[in-house]
Amino acid sequence: MKRFHAFAAALAIGTAAWAAPGQGPAARPETAIFAGGCFWSLESSFEKVYGVISAVSGYTGGRSKNPTYGNYAQNGHVEAVQVTYDASRVSYADLLDVFWRHTNPTDAGGQFVDRGAHYRTVIYWKDEGKRTAAESSRAALGKSGRFSAPIATEITREMPFYAAEEYHQDYRKKNPLEYESYRLNSGRDPFFLRSWGATALADADAPPSSRNGTWKKPSAAQLQKTLDAMQFKVTQEEGTEPPFRNEFHDNERQGIYVDIVSGEPLFSSTDKFDSGTGWPSFTRPLVPSNVVERTDATYGMVRTEVRSRYADSHLGHLFDDGPDPTGLRYCMNSASLRFVPVADMEKKGYGQFLRLFKK
Repeated sequence: MKRFHAFAAALAIGTAAWAAPGQGPAARPETAIFAGGCFWSLESSFEKVYGVISAVSGYTGGRSKNPTYGNYAQNGHVEAVQVTYDASRVSYADLLDVFWRHTNPTDAGGQFVDRGAHYRTVIYWKDEGKRTAAESSRAALGKSGRFSAPIATEITREMPFYAAEEYHQDYRKKNPLEYESYRLNSGRDPFFLRSWGATALADADAPPSSRNGTWKKPSAAQLQKTLDAMQFKVTQEEGTEPPFRNEFHDNERQGIYVDIVSGEPLFSSTDKFDSGTGWPSFTRPLVPSNVVERTDATYGMVRTEVRSRYADSHLGHLFDDGPDPTGLRYCMNSASLRFVPVADMEKKGYGQFLRLFKK
């Protein structure tokens, strides 16, 4: 369902004249296909990665055209995920690293509780550069000593990819309780913890049930002292600040935006654009797993509310009238954000994001 985006008109803001996100490199969309067991889980892992535009669950590698969930396995297909990514913001090598950290590459007979050849791990390459990168990455992992068993992941040329049925897409978001139950009982997280250490479950790609809550929300009494009236109204009472009369709507400095309450990283200036609405707008989150979407039916409209995961702060709303490459507009309140300029990111604990600003 398309996201509701008439809210600007309802507020008499008028039609926005989009300006491309000018502080980052031009988008370079590319695709890659990975098979790693249950496509619900692999899709969930990839769609949280900064620079990934979309992750689609589907089938590939088999003999038949247009396979379905009922016949894909018997026709030689595997469950796979087609990742569309912005190569100016995330590299193919980065995606390979995500793949290794979210599969058991030593298992030739399936993945965790999902058994059979249709759940095996495969990296599909579309050109010689990708093939070489995948083979080098696999060889490096094998030599690293990370696993005691040999790497069993196949590397093969891309074959036609067929999107799975709609009910499989974004299964984690559509069926959070069922997905979390499956995830917890699949054996994935204990394996990732043993293989990669505590960071495997604390990083941005880990599922909500596994993360250890790095970012904390202060007590209500503390928030009354540290937030000004507008910040409290927006973050704690779902308020909306005035357009154009807020701190960051026209901020053009390079850096990242974090939750004013918890400090969890949310957005980057490399994805900020002038929406013409008077509120800071972004094409995507910096750390997608720190951003939660909820249905908001207030004021006689159905919109998508955006909140932070750890502090549960109200941030703003999400609309589908943004520019390429995502087509999305994360319309945020300045009052819910704190800006960390590039020069301060290392000392403030956000050094891992400095790579976004290297020329």
